[in-house]
Amino acid sequence: MAGFLLSIDQGTTGSTAFVLSPDAKVLGKANREYPQHFPKPGWVEHDTAEIWASVLGAIEDALAIAKVDAKDCLAIGITNQRETTVIWDRTTSAPIHRAIVWQDRRTADRCRALRDAGHEALFRSRTGLVLDPYFSGTKVAWILDHVDGARAKAASGALAFGTIDSWLVWQLSGGAAHVTDATNASRTLLYDVRAGRWDEELAGLLEVPMALLPEVRSCAEIYARTKGVPGLPDGIPIAGMAGDQQAALFGQTCFDVGDAKCTYGTGAFLLQNTGETFVPSKNGLVTTIAWRLGGRTVYALEGSAFIAGAAVQWLRDGLGVIAKASDIEKKAAEVESAGEVVFVPALAGLGAPHWDPDARGLLCGLTRDTKLAHVCRAVLDGIAYQIADLVLAMNADAASEGSAPLARLRVDGGAAANALLMQFQADLLGVPVDRPANVETTALGAAYLAGLGAGVFPDLGAIVAAHRVERTFEPKVDAAWRRAQLERWGRAVARARSTVET
Repeated sequence: MAGFLLSIDQGTTGSTAFVLSPDAKVLGKANREYPQHFPKPGWVEHDTAEIWASVLGAIEDALAIAKVDAKDCLAIGITNQRETTVIWDRTTSAPIHRAIVWQDRRTADRCRALRDAGHEALFRSRTGLVLDPYFSGTKVAWILDHVDGARAKAASGALAFGTIDSWLVWQLSGGAAHVTDATNASRTLLYDVRAGRWDEELAGLLEVPMALLPEVRSCAEIYARTKGVPGLPDGIPIAGMAGDQQAALFGQTCFDVGDAKCTYGTGAFLLQNTGETFVPSKNGLVTTIAWRLGGRTVYALEGSAFIAGAAVQWLRDGLGVIAKASDIEKKAAEVESAGEVVFVPALAGLGAPHWDPDARGLLCGLTRDTKLAHVCRAVLDGIAYQIADLVLAMNADAASEGSAPLARLRVDGGAAANALLMQFQADLLGVPVDRPANVETTALGAAYLAGLGAGVFPDLGAIVAAHRVERTFEPKVDAAWRRAQLERWGRAVARARSTVET
């Protein structure tokens, strides 16, 4: 089939557009960064106009690099930062407030109040999630409570809520479609993942009017067609959609029960396919929808580390000790290990399995012999330690279900290119770590889904055939070393969680 697929990967710090051939070869790729806004400590916002400009710019650049004609686009796939929340006016398409980003912690007290009122078990059983400000529901309520007249407009149906996927489809279609897909809906605290519908009782507890919510669709179908988009002709089908981590799971072809991947981006996210079985976590993970295709829902266990690549950005932008993010591997390689230095990346609290929004970042074990190289190595190690915590929790959940522990891990995302980090990860986990030839599997998953939705790919087998592993990192240490490392990490985490005054 002639033509190409366009994949939009709308992330936390930038938007990337990919032009892919029908056999999934990358023909062109471009990224446009945009700023994050931090109006108060713990608050993180995005200007949606800046997001949209970055998306349009990335598309323009990618098309130019690929040297293709936009009229030959077969379909568009979208993947996105998931829990980031936008509310806009249906008539003007103007957001009523900046988008509140998934990292934002402003609704911690609201979540705590809901837990104290005894609602945690209800939310957990229906959504698979924990009551944490990470998710969208309390963000929606906050915007409605803090924008004059918003509650009345929301109740009347004049406003629309969406995660970034919904807002992009609205923009791409000229306001013709207010939709989301099952994966993004499953991250809102408002969606019953087993019943497959918005839950009125949960919406009532969160004080979110049902009239705000988008229609929930599958991950591969034609939702709408482009209309009035600069640089694109009208009529291109928007045919694939999934939250970034589910898209990466799909892009890594984790189609069998037990398959797992970890994406190392701004945060790090571990997902494991559990098939059509909803597995409630007893060990601090969440249960989410992996994808919905052809009426069949596949679930996943997920663990989220809020800070991964963002820790490297902190070294670069906050402390100014490295010039660019890629410098960290060379600097860290100057020493054989971090020595006694341990870094806990709780710069936005701790996610799974701890779920402690009050934890704070910690750098400990410093001596007069400590060099910048030790700190850089400790920052990389801190990312890997968080994933080890998630794998241990996932293995405990597997054992409770009579399933086998993780046998190997597939990795992707920008930081997966760091061989030092990947080797340390394999050593900590004691399992092989597979890095694909294309580490941009988030965008690849969105393209695969769009291809399925538009009929470019006939089935999953065609996608599996296109997947390639570039390198496997085998563990090189013994179990005693692994235990010692994890014990030291555990002590550091305990200190990070006790640093906030009570």
